[in-house]
Amino acid sequence: MIFDNFSHGRRELLPPSVDFIEGELGDRTMLEQIFTSAAHQNRPFDAVLHFAALIEAGESMIYPERFFRNNTASTLALLEAMLACGPRRIVFSSTAAVYGEPEAVPILEDARLKPTNAYGESKLLVEQMLAWLNRIHGLRYASLRYFNVTGAPEGPAGIVRGEAHEPETHLIPLVLDVALGRRASISIYGEDYPTSDGTCIRDYIHVSDLAEAHLLALDALDSADRLIFNLGNGRGFSVREVIESARRVTGHPIPAEIHPRRPGDPAVLVASAEKASRELGWKPRYTQLDEIIRTAWAWHRKWYQA
Repeated sequence: MIFDNFSHGRRELLPPSVDFIEGELGDRTMLEQIFTSAAHQNRPFDAVLHFAALIEAGESMIYPERFFRNNTASTLALLEAMLACGPRRIVFSSTAAVYGEPEAVPILEDARLKPTNAYGESKLLVEQMLAWLNRIHGLRYASLRYFNVTGAPEGPAGIVRGEAHEPETHLIPLVLDVALGRRASISIYGEDYPTSDGTCIRDYIHVSDLAEAHLLALDALDSADRLIFNLGNGRGFSVREVIESARRVTGHPIPAEIHPRRPGDPAVLVASAEKASRELGWKPRYTQLDEIIRTAWAWHRKWYQA
């Protein structure tokens, strides 16, 4: 069952067979009613996979209160409902933003946690809540620290679903918007970072690989009570490299414009995913940037040119 307020998601992208309830994550009463009703019908929930959040780091430095209300306080309502009458396992979508400016790259899970934006802080607070609720109430959790998720799943009939945000804030969909003529150019925020070409470097992970990691983490919670993993490819690409890859994949020139840095953007975020590989047996299948962007491009054309 899917629970969402559809503030950023699209109901029309849900498979027809999926049950869903529209509501607010901060509505503890509604959540308790859902958990209780399922139990009374002899269909209790086994676990919660928690993806709901505001995610745009730049926006979090303008309206931090929105992120603490939505990402942190609403998650507390969910956890309280789980403790009262719900499942006792949760897989939480955390973020690489909890690390802030890393002291070493690739980043290990035991690296210093010092966010440089309110988005990362809002997620770190949830991780701290989970640790205390595990310690005191025995709530089992897996905290998965995403790096940059992109791409689109491929099925027997080709690309099935992908990103379709309004407004869009992610780099790869924005670049592909330019290739489709939906915007005139792509913005590069800062070209004076201490990187090879002056632009930020990020680790990109395909959404299908991410989904597999969630299932493996959920299974692992049968025997473990507290798990923390980085989810990334272990290789970083700069903003300029992403644009060049999109140019190769789409055959479009994709004009770029330079703008000042955005507050709170670390220069380099690249994961070490060795722990997830070792303990979960997880290994990304999509490791090449052109391949990842190819799947995103196939979805983009399907969705916006249909």
